[in-house]
Amino acid sequence: MKVLVPVKRVVDYNVKVRVKSDGTGVDIANVKMSMNPFDEIAVEEAVRLKEKGVATEVIAVSCGVAQCQETLRTAMAIGADRSILVECADELQPLAVAKLLKAIVDKEQPALVILGKQSIDDDCNQTGQMLAALAGLPQATFASKLEVVEGKAQVTREVDGGLETVSLTLPAVVTTDLRLNEPRYVTLPNIMKAKKKPLDVFKSSDLGVDVTPRIKTLKVSEPPKRGAGVKVPDVAALVDKLKNEAKVV
Repeated sequence: MKVLVPVKRVVDYNVKVRVKSDGTGVDIANVKMSMNPFDEIAVEEAVRLKEKGVATEVIAVSCGVAQCQETLRTAMAIGADRSILVECADELQPLAVAKLLKAIVDKEQPALVILGKQSIDDDCNQTGQMLAALAGLPQATFASKLEVVEGKAQVTREVDGGLETVSLTLPAVVTTDLRLNEPRYVTLPNIMKAKKKPLDVFKSSDLGVDVTPRIKTLKVSEPPKRGAGVKVPDVAALVDKLKNEAKVV
């Protein structure tokens, strides 16, 4: 069974994000970049399926600039067998990424696509759902547990009322939540081995996909700074401030 794992290169979650002075976007010059944490969980889950003997091959794929190769090498250091980079210098929105991934799915024919539920830069939570719709595949989102048995994926997912378990006929698309697993620490020997694993590079034009942005960002700005908190002597004073100052009651 072949497993495809899309991964995204994002600003590292430990970095304080800065907005450009002209308001056109986020400043990523000289900023540490890393793999999207939810995608890291997806890679870990795919590798665990391979270690259990369920999967035979794990393929990591990324769409974006040439530096995404570093992210793919990290995925291969975790345990992916090979990787694919769809190189594109333009801004990639979720629909464009889903179309590129659909082209890769058609080419590789994986039995399972596992990807993070969202990326920590735009928080869109759209790519997995769009990919499933475009490819005509069953999907399970926000997976906190995944088991593959006899050609079916049993996915436990988190919903408002608690947990829901769904059964998907493979091939299928699964998006991962935080509680699915804890990614392993990448060791130096595995990093060295990853350098020798195959990495194929395609252009978006090679796949015949139009990646023109459908949405235009007018302005990016930082959220307003919060004022300092105040202590109140009693409940009556608290209610008064909530009613007359905050105007929330």
